[in-house]
Amino acid sequence: MTLSVHVKHSFPAFTLDASFEAPPGITVLFGRSGSGKTTLVNAVAGLLRPEQGRVAVNGWELFDTGARRWLPPHKRRLGYIFQEGRLFPHLNVRQNLMYGRWFAPRDAPRAEFGRVVDLLGIGALLDRRPGALSGGEKQRVAIGRALLAAPRLLLADEPLAALDEARKAEILPYFERLRDEVAIPILFVSHSAAEVARLATTVVALEAGRVTRAGPAAEVLADPAVTPLGARAAGAVLEAVVLRHAEDGLTELGAGGLTLVVPRLDAAPGTAMRLRIAAHDVILSREAPVGLSALNILPGTIQDIRSGDGPGALVSLDTAAGRVLARITRRSAQAMGLEPGQVCHAVVKSVAVAPDDVGGGPGMSGLRGPGSA
Repeated sequence: MTLSVHVKHSFPAFTLDASFEAPPGITVLFGRSGSGKTTLVNAVAGLLRPEQGRVAVNGWELFDTGARRWLPPHKRRLGYIFQEGRLFPHLNVRQNLMYGRWFAPRDAPRAEFGRVVDLLGIGALLDRRPGALSGGEKQRVAIGRALLAAPRLLLADEPLAALDEARKAEILPYFERLRDEVAIPILFVSHSAAEVARLATTVVALEAGRVTRAGPAAEVLADPAVTPLGARAAGAVLEAVVLRHAEDGLTELGAGGLTLVVPRLDAAPGTAMRLRIAAHDVILSREAPVGLSALNILPGTIQDIRSGDGPGALVSLDTAAGRVLARITRRSAQAMGLEPGQVCHAVVKSVAVAPDDVGGGPGMSGLRGPGSA
């Protein structure tokens, strides 16, 4: 199912003018606070009636201002997941889930209750009330309630923002499963580069109400020109496969014929993985380095060097594993004589790859990195 969005609306101090097309999977609206992410989601949901625009899910129109077509919110067949679960406190989990099913149209394909429960790992929670659930458990129940309403589109407005790091680690694999196992497009709002890298099929970068770049996650996040949260959030997304687990607590991954070593992952050999390498965790060497404690050395060719107003420079390096970004000082770039076209080596410490930076690759959902609950 494809998602087509075009929305234009003017506010006293802000104009939203955003258009994009997205394939199935999770489409992440990524940008700073105030960039228009939630406003755009509200327009899709029908909570804002834009001056101009059209939104369609697999050709089914939610609205088209040019044709004067407008579906009211309650007829749009949307599931909305908020920052907090918003469950009914007087109902147990089973009753909250069944409340979602009550809203499913009679002629709509219904999600099987047992499959949704298994998908989200909430079978043991069915008789509990929301007050006895953790934040992550509440969110999983909220997702289940939305799925059982037979939606054509899921909206998730920063659903992890209210969770602590342990609860985020608990729920991220379930969003990976939704991405890979549920045939419903998901529009997901985030300002976390780590979340985007793990979950996104498509990234739509927003700045001041406008789309600055849209496309596959690996391409958008590795573009030095697209840094909605600033240079410190820049990084690369690499696709890899688990090769083996070593006795010293490390896991070896294969990516484009290169080997990457990371803290042990809870995934079997042959499993597809996706990992984010932050630009500020990468150092560069003109020559193949020796005698270093860092285990990951990726040779490649410099494609681009961008300098900002401060002392930093962002170097884009094409390697066999994929595009890698390095955030270094301009002084270092000048001292090393770095230029596009040069062969260079990216060096990454194994322990620099945090648990939140590793997740299941597309088609291999539900896999967890170290420290996941």
